[in-house]
Amino acid sequence: MRGSPEVWMRPGWAGRRPAWPVRVVAVVVLALIQVLGTHGAAFRQPEARPLDALAAALLIAGPLLLLALPGRPGPVAAVVVGITLVYFALGYPWGPVLASPVIALVLATAAGARRWSWAAGAAMVAAAAAWALPAGDWLKAGAVAAWTAVVLLVGEGLRVRRERVAVRRREWESHRREVRDRDRLELARDIHDIVAHSLSLINVRASVALHLAERKPEELVPALEAIKHASHEALGEVRELLGVLRQDAPVTPEDPLGRIPGLVEDARGTGLEVTLDARLDPPPSPAIQRVVHRVVQEALTNTVRHAGAHRVGVRIAREGGAVVVEVHDDGAGLRGNGPGAGLTGMRERVESLGGTLALTDEGGLRVRAELPEEGDAAR
Repeated sequence: MRGSPEVWMRPGWAGRRPAWPVRVVAVVVLALIQVLGTHGAAFRQPEARPLDALAAALLIAGPLLLLALPGRPGPVAAVVVGITLVYFALGYPWGPVLASPVIALVLATAAGARRWSWAAGAAMVAAAAAWALPAGDWLKAGAVAAWTAVVLLVGEGLRVRRERVAVRRREWESHRREVRDRDRLELARDIHDIVAHSLSLINVRASVALHLAERKPEELVPALEAIKHASHEALGEVRELLGVLRQDAPVTPEDPLGRIPGLVEDARGTGLEVTLDARLDPPPSPAIQRVVHRVVQEALTNTVRHAGAHRVGVRIAREGGAVVVEVHDDGAGLRGNGPGAGLTGMRERVESLGGTLALTDEGGLRVRAELPEEGDAAR
C-alpha cells in the first residue's frame, strides 16, 4: 500500500495539495480578475470612490493571503474578510472583490476552522446590515446574509465530506494493517512449520546414517539417499517460501491433503511406526485442507523431535459437521512444559477457522483439532 497523498490544508483534508507553482498561478489569476473585473464594474458605479493605488493594493492583498491559507486557515480567512470590509468601508465600487473572501471562507470552514469562518461571516453580515439598514435597503442586507450563509454551508458540506473520507481512510489503513499483520503471522507459522519439519527429518536421518556407518555399512547408502531426498524436499519448500516473501503472500501448499501421505512417509523414514486413517470424501474447503495439512505436519514434527515415541497414529475424519484431526503418539508427552511456538501456531491456525485444539498429555501426546465446516466456504 502506498502512503496517503500530501494534503492541501492539513492532515485529513480530502483533496490533493496543488503544486506550489499551480497555487501561485491561481492566485495571480484571481488577483487579475479582481483588479480588472472591479475596474470594469466601476464604470457603472459613478457614485463610488474611484479606484486608486490603495484600492489596487486591497484587491491584490486578498488573493495573495490565500497562499498562507494551508498553514493558518482560520486567521487567514478572517484577515481576507477584514480586508474586503475595509475596501467597501472606503467607498470603492462593488465587483469580483468578493471572490477571495468566498474562497477563504469555504476552504477555512472545510478545513475545520469553523469558529474563525463563522465569526468572519457574521462580521460580514453585521457590516452589511450597518450600511444598508439605515438607508432602508433591507433587500441588500438580506442578500448579503443569505449569500454568506450559502458560502459557509458549502464549506460545512466539504468539511463533512473531508471527515468522512478521513474516517474511511483510517478504517482502510486499520484494515490494511490487520491484513498485513495476519499475513506476517501466517508467514511466521509457515516458516516454522516448513523449516522445523524439514530440518528435523534431516537431523534424525543423519543420526541414523552415522549409526549405520559404524554397525551396518551396507545400509548406509539408502540412509544417505533418504537424507538427499529430504534435503531436496526442504530446498524446494525453502525456495517456495522465498518466492512468497518476494510476493508478500502466505504459503499455500498445492493439494494439501494429497501431501499428507508424504509427511507420513517422511516420519516413517526416521524409524517411527506411523499409521494413517484419512476419510474425507468429499474434500473440505481449501482453507480447512491447509490447516489439516499444517496440523499433521507440526504434530509429526514434534513427535520426531521431542517425543521419543515409537508409534504414532494419524486420523482425519468428519464428526458432527466438523473435520477432526487427531495425532496420538506413545512418547513422553510435554514433560510438564507448556506448548512451544509450533503448537501455539497450530492453535492459532485452528482458531482462525473457528475451530478448537485440545492437547491431552496421557500415555503420550494426543493432538485433536476440530474444524467446523458450516460457513467455511466464505473463508
